[in-house]
Amino acid sequence: MEHSSIVSFESQGVSYYGAPEPADVEFMIPVYNEESCLHNAVESLHEYLAERHNTTFSWRIVVIDNASTDSTWNIATELTAQHPQSIRAMHLQRKGRGLALKTAWMSSSAEVVTYMDADLSTSLEHIDDLVLPLLHHEADLAIGSRLMKESKTARSFLRDIISRCYNFLLRSYSGANFSDAQCGFKAVRADVFRALAPSIQDNEWFFDTELLLLAQNRGLQLNQIPVYWVEDPNSSVHIIDTARKDIQGMIRMRSRYGRGTIGALQKRAVRMESLRAPVFRGSLVPVRLLVPAV
Repeated sequence: MEHSSIVSFESQGVSYYGAPEPADVEFMIPVYNEESCLHNAVESLHEYLAERHNTTFSWRIVVIDNASTDSTWNIATELTAQHPQSIRAMHLQRKGRGLALKTAWMSSSAEVVTYMDADLSTSLEHIDDLVLPLLHHEADLAIGSRLMKESKTARSFLRDIISRCYNFLLRSYSGANFSDAQCGFKAVRADVFRALAPSIQDNEWFFDTELLLLAQNRGLQLNQIPVYWVEDPNSSVHIIDTARKDIQGMIRMRSRYGRGTIGALQKRAVRMESLRAPVFRGSLVPVRLLVPAV
């Protein structure tokens, strides 16, 4: 067992539990009533990361309890007590996956923030492909895609069709140039996210899509990787309801920016070059250190 003092406090309706040591990468797992799978999922991720001898970055796991009504929060704090130096837990009193990720990412001290679904449907073998280009400042965001030709997936026909239709609508209706908006395997540089966050309005399932569209239209570098992805038959995600909310999000975004989401956003683009300067954090040695002139 790891030995470290546990810090517990509450701020603005969010409870924090765990050790505050900084890390290069934080792996976020947003959960709502996931008592049946949370322990095994977090332990699997922790074991995978801890046993990697060639890892070039420091890391933390953050469990984000999204107003669960079962024992999810208790399990999250127990995991933190078992691994206080490498696992943290957060509890939000309000629901909304987008809200959970926004809150966690904004409060993170890591250089790169990620999230993955609690069922770990995406193979953990893709972690390096996801985060290393961001740590090396070769990309600003990264997403796993189940719809690239190199990807291998195992999921129901209904979910596959709904996913393909949604992403087709997204490309034709909003001009998206990414292939899979909703795969639960994403990473973003924290400084980039903080610049984009004030423009992100959705706090639920459209959060992912809105983030990617905003990033695309600010000229940020998005890295897509093919993944091996296996559907969890016990997933609590309601695919029809999620698709409905995503389509409503597209309509809201079009109403907000006018016809042709892409063109409208480009007119409101902000300069992001200053965000690309390397930052020293944790154990990662940057390409160059920014030091004041003597």
